[in-house]
Amino acid sequence: MTEIRNVEADLARFRTRVFAVSLLVLVCFALLTARLVYLQVVRHDDLRAQAESNRTSIVPIVPNRGLIVDRNGILLASNYSAYTLEITPSKTGGLEQTIDELAKVLDVTTRDRRRFKKLMEESKSFESLPIRTRLTDTEVARFAAQRFRFPGVEIKARLFRNYPYGELASHVIGYIGRINQTEKAKIEEDDDQANYRGTEYIGKLGVEQSFESQLHGTTGVERVETSAGGRAMRKLASNPSTPGNMVVLSIDIKLQKLIEDMFGERRGALVALDPKSGEVLAFVSKPTFDSNLFVEGIDQENWAMLNESLDKPLLNRALRGTYPPGSTYKPFMAMAALETGTRSATTLINDPGFYMFGGHRFGSPENEKGGIMDMRRAIVESSNPYFYSLANELGVDTMHDFMKPLGFGQITGIDIHGEVRGVLPSQAWKRNYYKRPEQKKWYAGETISLGIGQGYNSFTMLQLAQAVSTLANGGIKHKPQLVIATQDVTTRVRTPVPPVPEESLGFKRENVDIVRNAMVGVTQGGTSARVFAGAGYLSGGKTGTAQAVSMGNKEKYIASKMEERQRDHSLYIAFAPADDPKIALAVIVENAGFGSTSAAPIARRAFDYWLLGQYPNAEDLAAVTKGQATAPIGKPLVAAAVPWPRGTTASPVPTAPASAASSAVDASATAPVADASAPLPPR
Repeated sequence: MTEIRNVEADLARFRTRVFAVSLLVLVCFALLTARLVYLQVVRHDDLRAQAESNRTSIVPIVPNRGLIVDRNGILLASNYSAYTLEITPSKTGGLEQTIDELAKVLDVTTRDRRRFKKLMEESKSFESLPIRTRLTDTEVARFAAQRFRFPGVEIKARLFRNYPYGELASHVIGYIGRINQTEKAKIEEDDDQANYRGTEYIGKLGVEQSFESQLHGTTGVERVETSAGGRAMRKLASNPSTPGNMVVLSIDIKLQKLIEDMFGERRGALVALDPKSGEVLAFVSKPTFDSNLFVEGIDQENWAMLNESLDKPLLNRALRGTYPPGSTYKPFMAMAALETGTRSATTLINDPGFYMFGGHRFGSPENEKGGIMDMRRAIVESSNPYFYSLANELGVDTMHDFMKPLGFGQITGIDIHGEVRGVLPSQAWKRNYYKRPEQKKWYAGETISLGIGQGYNSFTMLQLAQAVSTLANGGIKHKPQLVIATQDVTTRVRTPVPPVPEESLGFKRENVDIVRNAMVGVTQGGTSARVFAGAGYLSGGKTGTAQAVSMGNKEKYIASKMEERQRDHSLYIAFAPADDPKIALAVIVENAGFGSTSAAPIARRAFDYWLLGQYPNAEDLAAVTKGQATAPIGKPLVAAAVPWPRGTTASPVPTAPASAASSAVDASATAPVADASAPLPPR
């Protein structure tokens, strides 16, 4: 009986266990069924989208950057496509080892390594960075065969910027470079992040920077099917990018080149404007730099050479260099005298060769004749005592209030970034500028030197060019304008950039005529008469010589005993033709002495080109670059017949095909522009 009861008990326990296991199995099946229903029904749409996204990828299509051309259609900035070898540092097993192994497959120079290191310092570890650019077809094939050895390294097709004339007009055109973290944050703040997906380069300087929104274009997107390894297999859908607009500059690149050539190795700046519109005809800063150096990321060696040079080639002297205007200030002082009624044109002032004030002797090294001066003779012969005394009569604040509307010491508002204000002194300015109480006081003796453009006066050539342009235009002021139009690449529709409305300064016509006629006298019998002898037009001008360093009252300036960078600057302002000005300019040649020696000859050849279609011959051009020219030497050339150098690409490279990563050059690279080799029409 006991055995029977034990068997029954065991059987009951077995049934209980079977039931428990069966129940557990049923619960598990119920849970699996519930999960299946949840995934297949409730999460169906969501999971299907995720599965699709694992199979496909959305890739941005970076737009082709817009072209930049001069007023005649000469191409100044273009694009070309090429292959690059890029490394994503975070995906490599060891960065240095990877680069060393790559160097056994492809040519990786020390310069490539330095440039890559500099890019790494400016980027994040998960971004791909180029170690080599512009690979040949052979190099692409060589790497492709061994790609499996290099995780985190890949070949990409990239669009590169090209500046076919290198250093020519580089301060105007500017350059592009990789987007840094500060710029990336600004793009995100401006809600441009979506349009800059995939974009790695942005305008950094000049027109490239200031017209970034026009040049960049609109980013497109492409949906591609990817493999398990994430490689694109086929294109599923595409929304193409829209190329950036072409930007048309007001400058004449052949005039620009002529002026840059005339500077030679000297430092300085020149700004030429159309007085009737404010269009910038030439915008020169010397020395220049090659914009192509920045396209792929400048290496440390070239950066140090540019950044540490005493000549400061990266400084845009026309926009950011400030100088005392010297005697080029005198015509504006004369206008101040006439407009304020402080002195008439016939008022006579004795010029003994110096001016005494407060026991100090203010000299007049530019004037050799002296004698009794009226306003015209004082401008023609550049009498310092005449304008010393005029400054004393006007006072610093009256001068400030008159010069400010002319643009001295003010932001002109030209359409590229980086302009500086300079200094137009006043008593209020000095109180705000200096910290110590004894420095804040304005002394009467400080006013005297302002009359001849010295003292605290410090202006840009852009400001001086705008002022002489306004004077030449009868007191009608225009805002300087570098970009005159944009052109849509797809529709070919050109849209003019409307100029800012002109501003009348209210000058009396008779007063303008007095000063302008005196400036014409400068070119006929005054300080620049030898330079403009035989010109086929009548022009007005004013020479200037400005101190680069301060001299004591008892010190005598002897150029030969001064260090080169301490010598006086050579300046000239001018307009032509005198009766109907079509061009006005301001030019400075640093540390080059008298205005008639170095600056005025450059202005003469610029006018000859613009008004007569003439170009200096080789002998004359060589003399100008050395500061040894007056009127043109020999027979000038016909500008239209002077060969114009054909622009070049950085170097011959294979063209990469369009891809999801970056498309090749399309309509934006074939937009209608003038043949770069064709001569320009005479002006």
